[in-house]
Amino acid sequence: MDGLHQSPLKAPAVEIIDLSSKPQSEDEEPRDEKPDDASLPELEDGDDEDRLSLYEDLLDGMPDRSEWDEEPLDTCTVEESFAFRKRLRLVGEDQFITETIESGTISAKKLCTAFGIRPPPLSEGQADHKYYPLLGLGITRELCKRVKLSQYNTIEDAVELLDKSTNIVVLTGAGISTSLGIPDFRSKDTGLYSQLEHLGLSDPQEVFDITIFREDPAIFYSVAKDILPTTQKFSPTHAFIKLLQDKGKLLTNFTQNIDNLESCAGILPEKLIQCHGSFATATCVECGYRVKCEEIYKDLKAGRVARCDRCVRTLRQTKPFGIKRKRSMNGFAPNKKKRQSYEDSTDDEDYEIAVAGVMKPDITFFGEDLPETFHDRLVQHDKDLVDLVLVIGTSLKVAPVSEVSGFLPAKTPQIYISREPCQHIDFDIDMLGECDSIVTELCRRAGWDLKHEMIKDDTLDVQLHEGYQSRYSFKVKAA
Repeated sequence: MDGLHQSPLKAPAVEIIDLSSKPQSEDEEPRDEKPDDASLPELEDGDDEDRLSLYEDLLDGMPDRSEWDEEPLDTCTVEESFAFRKRLRLVGEDQFITETIESGTISAKKLCTAFGIRPPPLSEGQADHKYYPLLGLGITRELCKRVKLSQYNTIEDAVELLDKSTNIVVLTGAGISTSLGIPDFRSKDTGLYSQLEHLGLSDPQEVFDITIFREDPAIFYSVAKDILPTTQKFSPTHAFIKLLQDKGKLLTNFTQNIDNLESCAGILPEKLIQCHGSFATATCVECGYRVKCEEIYKDLKAGRVARCDRCVRTLRQTKPFGIKRKRSMNGFAPNKKKRQSYEDSTDDEDYEIAVAGVMKPDITFFGEDLPETFHDRLVQHDKDLVDLVLVIGTSLKVAPVSEVSGFLPAKTPQIYISREPCQHIDFDIDMLGECDSIVTELCRRAGWDLKHEMIKDDTLDVQLHEGYQSRYSFKVKAA
């Protein structure tokens, strides 16, 4: 059992993505088939760190259990998985391994599924001990998870928490803006990433990769118009957060959204941390010149790479006297076409614009650091004051924001509101459905007057999920 017991206890902050379940299209090159000797990598002396890194990469690329196309035949049920995870926390890792793997009551391959790990295709037919490193990482991550507080389970508990709490941290994602027609990122058919597959990228998220932006900003600009905020209208959920602020209950709103609608709703700058930046401003990647995003709005809407005006002015001032225009390969100047009415630059100006710095909207790309205010506010301010956490409209799949829940004090109650459950974090109360409907219902039960033109006088059917003590679905009853 050394391969399992020696797996180090570490749970790195990662971006949780689904790469393994994407079907192969007819236009793609055929993938290499698994060679006859393919297997999970062994852990050997001297290369533990490299091998474990391979396992972590493999684990991070796996979809959540809720996203599995179908469950393997040898899989723990939801009830069995809950019981195994509960037992692990009760007796500790060593005793748990003794009771399960060493006693022979369950295989390591099957036990992996209790921790949300679907054995990859390359592992089929392998000896059971080859699953120990994967299982070890799964156990480690489970032990690093936040533990649900058993005293909070009902909708009434949630309402009471809202009523008595005075320092609420609200962590929001794209789900609070979808009712406005703004797409989220990861929904299967309607999310932004599903709409970007036509670009031919290995992963649609590369549109927001800073390395790729630096190499070819045209990729981002080709889709910028699809994510550019076109309205200052905010949703009932934004209004709910503003209501918390008005009642003196909002400590901080950490938003992952880049639409800047929190500001439109009236959330004060000192209460708002835009974790992933926003489209409010744009900055030149060469000289650091910053402008309001309205100044490059036409370029964004046209899918045209915006260039820095200050860089252009500098190029014009420093251009050597007598500089010659580009000539064709045969040495002759290219034929000049007749200038159209919409063209307003000379050949020299075209050249200056082409080499000027690129303007990048001040949104945080993958590979960029989050604003310092994110860390400072969380560590130096909120951690010691927070008395309730509301996570609304986010699947929490991008680090380091996904780590906020586990960082805050374990005794602080946490409530989750979104369309789909969050599989990798144990919240105290899960409320699943449309965010606007759920927060409206909570306000109604709390006796709060939440006002917004989009609020409907609907009756909600609230049901407890089978097999759960604190997970509810909210659906509008048919008229």
